[in-house]
Amino acid sequence: MANETNTALDIQKQIADMTAKNGTSAFDTYQTSLTGRYCSKEMSQLFSQRSRHSTWRKLWLYLAEAEKELGVNISEEALQEMREHLTVTDEDFETARVEEKRRRHDVMAHVHAFGAVAPKAAGIIHYGATSCYVTDNAELILMRDAMDMLLPKLAKVLSNLSAFALQWKSLPTLAYTHLQPAQLITVGKRAAQWAQDLLFDLEAIEHVRNGLQFRGAQGTTGTQASFLEVFANDTAKCDALNDLLCKKTGFPACYPVSTQTYTRKVDLLIANAICGLGATAQKITGDIRHLAAWKELEEPFEKDQIGSSAMAYKRNPMRSERIYALSRELLSKPASFANTLSDQWMERTLDDSAIRRIDIPETFLLADAILLGLDNVTSGLVVYPKRVDARVQEELPFMITESIIMRLVAKGVSRQDAHEEIRVLSHEAGAQVKNEGKSNDLVDRIKRTEFFRPIWADLDEMLDSKLYTGRSAEIVERFCGEVLREKLGRYRAYIEGAGVAELSV
Repeated sequence: MANETNTALDIQKQIADMTAKNGTSAFDTYQTSLTGRYCSKEMSQLFSQRSRHSTWRKLWLYLAEAEKELGVNISEEALQEMREHLTVTDEDFETARVEEKRRRHDVMAHVHAFGAVAPKAAGIIHYGATSCYVTDNAELILMRDAMDMLLPKLAKVLSNLSAFALQWKSLPTLAYTHLQPAQLITVGKRAAQWAQDLLFDLEAIEHVRNGLQFRGAQGTTGTQASFLEVFANDTAKCDALNDLLCKKTGFPACYPVSTQTYTRKVDLLIANAICGLGATAQKITGDIRHLAAWKELEEPFEKDQIGSSAMAYKRNPMRSERIYALSRELLSKPASFANTLSDQWMERTLDDSAIRRIDIPETFLLADAILLGLDNVTSGLVVYPKRVDARVQEELPFMITESIIMRLVAKGVSRQDAHEEIRVLSHEAGAQVKNEGKSNDLVDRIKRTEFFRPIWADLDEMLDSKLYTGRSAEIVERFCGEVLREKLGRYRAYIEGAGVAELSV
């Protein structure tokens, strides 16, 4: 009791200290759940204000360095001061805040803040550039780096599912069409289907990431007119400037045509690829939630975990539910990006700015949180083989009716007569299950009906569920053992070095 009291007092003191220092507590302002609860620290940091605006400073340095290399009179001392202040400090942010309040322009506010700590460079920062030189190019850099974070995590989830599918490649389970029991597959076969959808997502994200280009230094409306003035109408130097910028930032080239911005079609293409992951994750976790309800499969459930505040016995699939919910939000993003693209009148309107400040980070934070959750869940899926088999056995008598018809025909019985006889018995057995709550006794009915005497001796052997999974095991071995192994090769070092993603809550 004393320890609990001391802990409570410690917490109160921390809150009081924070309030005294900041004038308000962190608990007094809205905090996004994405960074507070769900996504990784590295993804949150990537899209932080310090990361974004420090990237602006790097871009201003790269521009100045490239211009100097191409003959513009910029001193080495100016460049050195810029290099020494590439990270925006808390004091710099305060300077920028005051400047933006005065000038109503965030880029120019940060130009002045940078010049304040690098005074020898103050006169040449942003030389020839428009605001989108830093805003757009920084967004391309951040999105590229974010995709580089997502891809290995997605590969890790694929590796988890591959191992799971191979482990359970031969365990028969009910398939479902229309959410009604259908011809048997295996537990591993279903997991392989999940993995194939995720592989499509991996390839889609790789495609847009590898196709990503730079905006570069294109001037106010994408004509490079300002840089023609900087370089005295030397078009070769304008091209060389962008080549140098691409080299410094690690991009293969600039988009051939820009307006004031790079086309917002790029954002939509990226969003479509990232949000496809959301659709797949929702499908997978929806399946897991159903399987958990049927008690065939469970996500990890910790020793002291509480499933319900009222119903202590419950083992709710809360991780899958969280992934499902985050996926729903991610799936809403492409429409917003599409609307932003379609509303870019002529060469650009500023109504893209505020929404993209929200949409771009949230798209990647959501995807990151989803992948952390999927890694955690797929690393610890629990199968209950006896429960799986019990559910199979409930439906298996219906599943073998087609085989019974085929065997009767092989023994000279009319196919239509066999179909009618087994139809009648199947409906009788089904009615007993539904109306009386009794077990499926179709096989017993067949054994008591003289019409089926020719196959009575075969019935017990026909009730082996492994006879009805087709090529499920082979499909798993081929996809997981061959296709996935090759596709995941480039991510193997990450996969082998990464532990299981830990969820903060």
